[in-house]
Amino acid sequence: MKDPVTIAGRRVKISSPVYDWEKHGDLGDPDLKYVDINEGPEILKHGNNLFLVYSGSGCWTDNYTLGMLVADAGSNIMDPASWKKLPAPVCKQVPEMGVYAPGHNSFFTSPGGKESWILYHANDHSGDGCGGKRSPRMQQFTWNKDGMPDFGVPVSTQLLLKAPSDK
Repeated sequence: MKDPVTIAGRRVKISSPVYDWEKHGDLGDPDLKYVDINEGPEILKHGNNLFLVYSGSGCWTDNYTLGMLVADAGSNIMDPASWKKLPAPVCKQVPEMGVYAPGHNSFFTSPGGKESWILYHANDHSGDGCGGKRSPRMQQFTWNKDGMPDFGVPVSTQLLLKAPSDK
């Protein structure tokens, strides 16, 4: 970036849908091309790793989900070969918890600076799509010994969570 609002340099595509779980996007209209999606990237840095968490599949499907790419923080992140895509989603629907289509995430640290949290949106019911039925959700996540984030399982909106700690 030239400055916070101006792009400089060439654009580089570092991710395309390659796994089946990224390819749910049929619009059901024979006149429209099938849609495969990787969108909404968010960067998370931890130690020497960069994690790019993105939404895969169409938001209008229950299979909208979060995937992740990993790169060494010292690598050339403009080179697609620097990134490794995980073969499985890192956050996906959990029908038994009433969580469908979790996607478009961001991250924050608790006010006390010791907890990592993920913020995303999801639906409570199958077939709710991309519209006004989605709700924001957040939950704390942890870090594995190998430095990878563990986002856990998306939880029900009926579960009362503790607030991010200020300690």
